[in-house]
Amino acid sequence: MASNRGVVYLGPGKVEVQSIDFPKLQNPAGRKIDHGVILKIVTTNICGSDQHMVRGRTTAPAGLVLGHEITGEVVEKGSDVEFLSVGDIVTVPFNIACGRCRNCREGRTGICLTVNPARPGAAYGYVDMGGWVGGQAEYVLVPYADFNLIKFPDKHKALAKIKDLTMLSDIFPTGYHGAVTAGVGTGSVVYVAGAGPVGLACAASCHLLGAAVVIVGDMIPERLAQAASFGCETIDLRKDASLADQIAQIVGSPEVDSAVDCVGFEARGHGHNATTEQPATVLNSVMEVTRAGGSIGIPGLYVTGDPGGVDANAKIGNLGIRIGLGWAKSHSFHTGQCPVLKYNRQLMMAILHDKVQIAKAVNATVIGLDEAPQGYRDFDKGAAKKFVIDPHGAAAKAA
Repeated sequence: MASNRGVVYLGPGKVEVQSIDFPKLQNPAGRKIDHGVILKIVTTNICGSDQHMVRGRTTAPAGLVLGHEITGEVVEKGSDVEFLSVGDIVTVPFNIACGRCRNCREGRTGICLTVNPARPGAAYGYVDMGGWVGGQAEYVLVPYADFNLIKFPDKHKALAKIKDLTMLSDIFPTGYHGAVTAGVGTGSVVYVAGAGPVGLACAASCHLLGAAVVIVGDMIPERLAQAASFGCETIDLRKDASLADQIAQIVGSPEVDSAVDCVGFEARGHGHNATTEQPATVLNSVMEVTRAGGSIGIPGLYVTGDPGGVDANAKIGNLGIRIGLGWAKSHSFHTGQCPVLKYNRQLMMAILHDKVQIAKAVNATVIGLDEAPQGYRDFDKGAAKKFVIDPHGAAAKAA
């Protein structure tokens, strides 16, 4: 039997690279699935959503193999796989979708109805998302391969741009989805809350969509510098000046056309409250600064179970949101997982034809599999980097 290793969550603040089972063409219930493939991982990234689990802020069980951002090479395929061949390099949407249910047929692959017995929607290596083994490993199983996977048209060109293309599995489509659902378009003035990897990917997406001004708010100077490096205006949320006043200093008005929440449920207060966790801060602040009739995209993660929540309500995802303000201003809100398949082919073409430099925008930083635990520690401290795990040295070799 071939060997395999993966990044395993052991408890709050602790991950470790361990030997894990080599994948089989079986679903989590043990049933053989001929629609699947086994991938040799080319790249797999550390995500802020993984970090929520590692911090102990979800109900993730010890022993979970992490990782939902996957790019890989097909090394084995089931008998029902028609459109992929061994040796193909593919991008893997973090959403697992059957392609057959009502939601999949409507393009809503983030809430597939069949791949998770517990709830709509599934993902690799994530709590309550169907039990599918994560991809921060050397090898991983991908089900419904013909539907889920996109083959890169030229293997050598793909490897040359692998630091960009690895972002297609999650953060680039997720950031783009946040911008699209917020109504960002030509000439928009948009506020992006959070300069982590998703926020930076969203800011780059806003530029791609034609925004006139992209304003990014965060509390970590290094992350704000990263946003400024590709043409964003920045706001340091540690300052006591209100968000509206700081926006007015940039664009002459205290309002924006659109806003995107790329922070989620571990949000902190602004100004003198910056050290205090206030999970509804971002949602309330973006309602304050978004113009009447504007839209708010919410790709930032909100959970139904948070053991570390600041109070009993927060522990079950019940937050103090000023919905009356949003209603009075006729705001539109869009929440939930990004349906990656809706966007990733177009974004792949934008990368391959040099219309966007997403790896540069998010400061993609390649590390080995054994460096993953340190990557998690650095990310938790607010490093202005997107850590890309390179289990077999493919990315390093291509560079």
